[in-house]
Amino acid sequence: MSGQTPMGLAAAAAAAVRPCRRRLLSSASAASASKTAAGTATRLFPRLPHPHHPPYGRRLPFLVSAASQSQASQTGPATPVPVPVASDPRAAVSGNLPFFDRVLFPDSFPLDTPPAKEEDDAAAVQADEAVEPPAPLREETETEREAWRLLRRAVVSYCGEPVGTVAAEDPECTETLNYDQVFIRDFVPSALAFLMRGETEIVRNFLLHTLQLQSWEKTVDCYSPGQGLMPASFKIRTVPLDENNEGFEEVLDPDFGEAAIGRVAPVDSGLWWIILLRAYCKITGDNALLERVDVQTGIQLILSLCLADGFDMFPTLLVTDGSCMIDRRMGIHGHPLEIQALFYSALRCSREMLVMNNGSKNLIRAINNRLSALSFHIREYYWVDMKKINEIYRYKTEEYSHDATNKFNIYPEQIPSWLVDWIPEKGGYLIGNLQPAHMDFRFFSLGNLWAIASSLTTPKQAEGILSLIDEKWDDLVANMPLKICYPAMEDDEWRIITGSDPKNTPWSYHNGGSWPTLLWQFTLACIKMGRPELARRAIAVAEERLSDDKWPEYYDTRSGRFIGKQSRSYQTWTIAGFLTSKMLLENPELASILTCDEDLELLEGCACCLSTKRTRCSRRAAKSHIG
Repeated sequence: MSGQTPMGLAAAAAAAVRPCRRRLLSSASAASASKTAAGTATRLFPRLPHPHHPPYGRRLPFLVSAASQSQASQTGPATPVPVPVASDPRAAVSGNLPFFDRVLFPDSFPLDTPPAKEEDDAAAVQADEAVEPPAPLREETETEREAWRLLRRAVVSYCGEPVGTVAAEDPECTETLNYDQVFIRDFVPSALAFLMRGETEIVRNFLLHTLQLQSWEKTVDCYSPGQGLMPASFKIRTVPLDENNEGFEEVLDPDFGEAAIGRVAPVDSGLWWIILLRAYCKITGDNALLERVDVQTGIQLILSLCLADGFDMFPTLLVTDGSCMIDRRMGIHGHPLEIQALFYSALRCSREMLVMNNGSKNLIRAINNRLSALSFHIREYYWVDMKKINEIYRYKTEEYSHDATNKFNIYPEQIPSWLVDWIPEKGGYLIGNLQPAHMDFRFFSLGNLWAIASSLTTPKQAEGILSLIDEKWDDLVANMPLKICYPAMEDDEWRIITGSDPKNTPWSYHNGGSWPTLLWQFTLACIKMGRPELARRAIAVAEERLSDDKWPEYYDTRSGRFIGKQSRSYQTWTIAGFLTSKMLLENPELASILTCDEDLELLEGCACCLSTKRTRCSRRAAKSHIG
C-alpha cells in the first residue's frame, strides 16, 4: 500500500474483492439441489438455549479473553466465577473483553495472562471450590423476546449469507416504497444488537458488501455519485441470466439518492459506516479485516470526500437539506449539528483505524487539523445556555475586525420567543445550525446526543445537555422518547421552510415527532456521563407502549401520545434501538465500542493561522472550556 494513490488502491481492492453472485437454478434442477442441501443446511441464526435467560448479562460468554480460553483448554471446565461490580470501567472489562484488554488499556492490562505457579495450584483449587455460584442473569422480558423475533424476521440474505435488515417488515402494508431496502443508517442499531449478542457474521458481511457498492470512479455527471460516496441503501434483486429465464442471479442494487424522494445524496452513510466498522473491530478484535486493502481504501475515500477543499471557510461540513436522518426539506441546509457530530466521530474513529504509511500520512495530518478546528468551532459557537443567550441578546452588529465579538453578524432579533422562557437556568445545548446571520436555535436530539458520545462537547457541556433533557422531560420525552427536534415549526414558518410538506406537519415525522430509535443513542450518552437512571426512565416509558403499538416508526403530537399518522409498523430500527438500549444498560462497559474520550492533545494544536492582529486562538479558547 505504501506510496499508492487512492485510485491505485481502489484498483487493487477491486481485483481482490469480487461481487458475490449466486446462481439460482430453476425447475427440476432447483428441486434436486434443494434436496441435496437439505441434510447439510444449517439455520441462518441458530437460536441459543432459551430458558428465559438472555445470553447477554454480567459476563458475556462470547467475550472471554484469549488468555482465559487458553487456560480453560489446559485445565478443563472451570467453576463459574461471579463478576464483581466495579466502579472503575477498566476493572469491568478486564479479562472480559479481549479487544479492550489489548487496545483500550494497554498500560493497565498485560497481553498474556502469566502462568500460575505450581505452589499456588492447590490454593487456587480450594478458592474455586469456595466460590459461591453466580447470581442468576436477568430474565428476558416478553417484549424483548418479541423484539428479537421481529429483528430476525427482518434479516435479508445475499448469496446465502445475512447482509442486513430491511427498514420495516410490516405484513399488513402493501405499499413498500423503499422500506424493503437495507439502509446504512438504519442498520447501525441492528448491527449493535447482533454484535452484543455475539452474532458478528451479519455485521462483517454488511460492512464488506456495502464497501463493494461504494463509488470509486470520479465522475463529472451531476446525476452520478462522487468518488467515495456510500449509498443510502441497497436492495437485493433476482435477475435472469438469459432470455429463457432458465437461471437467475442475485445482485445488489444500491441507491445513492437518485431514487430518493428529494434526490439528495446521503452525507451520513459513509460516516455511519466508519463508526460501525470501529465498533465491530473493537468487539471482535478482527484486525485482519481492518488491515485489508479495500477496507483501508474505503476509509480513505470517504475522508477524502469529506475533507476536500472548497469555498467554505468553516471547519464544519457544508451540506444540503435532507442529507441525513432528516431526509426531507426541514431547513437544515448549511452546517447542521447532526452531520458535524457524526463527522467528528468518524474522524476520531478513522484516526484509530488508518494504517500509517506514505499514502495515509498526509490524510492523518489533515484529520488532526480538522479535529482541532471542528471541536473549537462547535464548542465555542454552537453552544447556548442562559449566559450565552444573554450575550447574543446584547450583540452589536455590523462589526468588521479580527476581534469582533459577533463574528457571524447575528441579529439579536433572531432569538425566538419560545427560547426565552424555555431555556433553564442550569444546563444548555448545541444549536441546530450556524451560518452567517443565522442561528437555528432548535434542539436536535441526535446531534446533541452524538456530540456527547464522541466528546465533541466538553464534559461540562455534556452534563449541561443531559441536565436540560432532565429539566425539559415533558417536552423532549413525555409519552415516548425522543423528540427528533424541538420545537416544531408551525403556520407560515412551516409553509415556507418545509414547502407545506404534508408529512412534516407540526409535531409529526421530522417536524417535532418522537422517534423511539433515538433511545439507544440517549442510553449511550447517559452511560458515558454516568447517568444511567435517565436512560432507564426513558426505556421504561417506551417499553410500556412499543409492543402494543406494533413498534411504529415515529409518534405524533407535542407529547408523543399518538402513533404517527403515516408511521410504518414493525420499524426495524425502532425494534433494534430498544434492544440495543437494554443491552447497553445490562453491559455498560460495551459503550466503549462507540464512544470517544476527551483528547487533550487535540487542544494543543492551533487550528487557525496566527497573525499579529489575532489576539485569540482556538487553542487557548478550547482549553478554557475544560473544567
